[in-house]
Amino acid sequence: MRVIAGTARSINLITPKGFDTRPTTDKYKETLFNCLQSYIGNSVFVDLFSGSGAIGIEALSRGAAKAYFCDNSKEAIDCIKANLSKTKLADRAVVYKEDCSFFIKNRIKEIPDIIFLDPPFKKHLEKEIIPLLDEKSLIGEDTIIIVECDYESDFDFLENLSLEIFKIKEYKTNKHVFIRKI
Repeated sequence: MRVIAGTARSINLITPKGFDTRPTTDKYKETLFNCLQSYIGNSVFVDLFSGSGAIGIEALSRGAAKAYFCDNSKEAIDCIKANLSKTKLADRAVVYKEDCSFFIKNRIKEIPDIIFLDPPFKKHLEKEIIPLLDEKSLIGEDTIIIVECDYESDFDFLENLSLEIFKIKEYKTNKHVFIRKI
């Protein structure tokens, strides 16, 4: 796995050992950032369930002003910090080893431009996290939320939050769901 574009282009990243994380493949990451490219410059990017930090690091490499990383695994946090150091992007990053719900309730003090969630598949934690983001007023008029999820994930709950899906990118094994305010 590597950084695809920007200031850290071609730098190889490390990933946590084991099967607790599913690194987003370079092909899927490239497709995702092709969709986001016009929004990245000078943005505040939030990477929830960060794993290796590859998505937030890609955002920083492509010009995001700041990125928050949150994961509750010590191994993932150590991996994120090592990758940030390796890419020389640590000065624009804020890393928290916490449960994502606690992080949202207590740490973010600004409205992010882009929020990326890659929760464990089949647990459907997006149904907990997205309403919490809305409750804490962290979804601005121009905020984009992207959820990496399995095909079975259901987003009917968005209707109660005045949010809508505006794009879905489907891949072989999963999909990216793009959400914004109505």
